[in-house]
Amino acid sequence: MRRYVTADWPLKRTLCVLAIVVFAVQWRPRADQIPPGWTADNMTAVGYSDLDGRGGAFKMAIKNVGDKWYLYMGHLWHRGWTIVDVTDPTAPTMVKFIPWPQENTWTLQMEVHGNLMITALERAMGSGWGGDPDKPFDEGVVIWDLSDPVNPTQLAHWKTGSTGTHRNGYPGGRYAYLAANMPGFQGYILVILDISDPRKPREAGRWWLPGQKEGEPPIESGIPGVPNGLHGPAIIDGNRAYLGYGPAVVILDISDVSKPEQIGRLDVSPPFGLGMVAVHDVLLIPGTSLLFANSESVAGDSPASASCDEPALMAALIDIKDPTSPRLVSLLPTPRPADDAPYRSFCDKGGRFGPHNTNLGYHSPDVEPQGNLLYVTYFNAGLRVFDIANPRMPREVAWFIPPTPPKRVGPIPSGRLVTQTEDVLVDRRGYVYITDKQWGLFVLRLTGR
Repeated sequence: MRRYVTADWPLKRTLCVLAIVVFAVQWRPRADQIPPGWTADNMTAVGYSDLDGRGGAFKMAIKNVGDKWYLYMGHLWHRGWTIVDVTDPTAPTMVKFIPWPQENTWTLQMEVHGNLMITALERAMGSGWGGDPDKPFDEGVVIWDLSDPVNPTQLAHWKTGSTGTHRNGYPGGRYAYLAANMPGFQGYILVILDISDPRKPREAGRWWLPGQKEGEPPIESGIPGVPNGLHGPAIIDGNRAYLGYGPAVVILDISDVSKPEQIGRLDVSPPFGLGMVAVHDVLLIPGTSLLFANSESVAGDSPASASCDEPALMAALIDIKDPTSPRLVSLLPTPRPADDAPYRSFCDKGGRFGPHNTNLGYHSPDVEPQGNLLYVTYFNAGLRVFDIANPRMPREVAWFIPPTPPKRVGPIPSGRLVTQTEDVLVDRRGYVYITDKQWGLFVLRLTGR
């Protein structure tokens, strides 16, 4: 194809073509510079957005509409949600920020399926996180219509009557599965919400671990004095729900959503983890009888709480071939620093170290189908990628650590300022998105083997 103007073209036509080219170049979205100083093995950074200065984005969901790709993001230090155009992953472009008016409210969590978005509201955490237990807050879930993907329309606001919901699951269809704090219960329980009419959501069923309800005997397993409950999201496969539930992995029969029944349970705490994050979340591995489950690190947020000063954390593969008797298969290897790192282990780096989130958009056609690679965020160790083709011998095959933040955006960690990578999402094009307590949005790709 010729890229020059021939001599017999009229001058006006030539000038018109040049004007169009200049206009297109001028209006091409300007990409934010990728912050220098990141380190990686078999991964590279391809794009970055500072989200208009709103560092501390949290959970993510993605939606492909025609030739456009939109990323939806919750926030830790800001009340509301961000929409980013990631059609060109090398130049993620802010579309808009949707503010939520009530102070003292967390807007961390979100789920998208089809044209519905479910966003969680809960009382903001105190103890250095910026929340105040004595101030008003909003709670529950907000249901949005995404028929216009860049202009969500609020359809309903369902409330728990307590402190709100945490990480909720919506795999499409009639029901949303909430980790909800309900009156009369300690910690979060599973609430199944009928949203067949998204303007009029109603509770369809609930399930809790015996001992959570007021008046019941205390929970038998777990750490005394540490609240137990559902972290979420519930992972739904047909008539079964798989839950990371306090001290245990729980499998439920939900063929009758009004009366969920426990099928199987694997208690892991003790020895692993604490309270409701001893099992933070779970993930089915399609085509196998395996479930991935992990704890969440909680130590290292303050100078008085040293990193790793907690029970051992779990990142494990679990055999659910017999759902009535789940059993541990293997543990993922503990990430180790590069040989030239200025610390011997990530426990010496500062902040939290340990597993947190995985690529959980299993129900979305726009998320990379789960295969032999597990993407797990590890706070100060960034993102780690594990090959589980041999489930008895999982191995780390790639990692990415954002640079040390140059300035403080949010109050956590209150001690040494280090990167704290939070969430990960991988789209079906193979682009990997990560969020961090202090940074904006990093876009990554796997390289090498």
